[in-house]
Amino acid sequence: MTLELREVVSVDIPAPLSTVWTYLRDPALVRRWYGWDHDGLDAQARAFVDTAVEAQDVVGDASIHTLSWPHHDRLTLRSAAHEPHRTRLTVTRRSHEGMATFDGVRDEADESWTADAHQLQFALAVHPDQERRTLSMFGLPSGDRKDRLLDRAGLVGVRGVPVGGHVQARRPDGTLLGGTLVYETPLQLGLRLHGISEMFLVLQETPAAHTPPHGTVDAVLSTYGLDDETFEQIRERWTRWWAMAVPSGSSRVSSA
Repeated sequence: MTLELREVVSVDIPAPLSTVWTYLRDPALVRRWYGWDHDGLDAQARAFVDTAVEAQDVVGDASIHTLSWPHHDRLTLRSAAHEPHRTRLTVTRRSHEGMATFDGVRDEADESWTADAHQLQFALAVHPDQERRTLSMFGLPSGDRKDRLLDRAGLVGVRGVPVGGHVQARRPDGTLLGGTLVYETPLQLGLRLHGISEMFLVLQETPAAHTPPHGTVDAVLSTYGLDDETFEQIRERWTRWWAMAVPSGSSRVSSA
């Protein structure tokens, strides 16, 4: 019986297949795009070497490299000979049918791969030779319709912005933040932020049906090439931004 796979996310990366492949096979480079900074990141990065099975093939004028895991997650890189500096990354996973861990609302692994694929795209397109440091907030209360976290954070109407469109936020402390909407899914937003340095912000929403009463928001900011002083300034703004945005009567804020 053939296992049914489904596409989770697919992105074009402006880099040769050999470069993208290195970012999947070298744990030090995996850190530049995968997940966020935390104590277990090194072990997670090792999974791209220790437990993944690689395969390489050529079909027509396309070179194809794949990484597969025992649980059937698969990353496929495809690059055509006539476009050697562009690589297509596709993540596929097993069907949700019969998957006991899927509640019909949110698949955590799907959401993680979606964010990671876009973080890889950003790292190679914008900061190909720089180390990454991240800031993150998890479990931020979404708030009800009259007092939404993202509205209080200054991102009013961000869901109405077309992909590629400009986003301008006025944070609760009155400071402005500008960026470009890179991608949007039903449960995620990816923003390229402009300022001291180009940074990448991923917002993941967990619906109320999954986390009552109103759902939650996770936020991960990827920064590159910043000195310690500048990074600490951004950390202070980041912490203040989300602390001031939490809806009235809520206090659940965790950072990593």
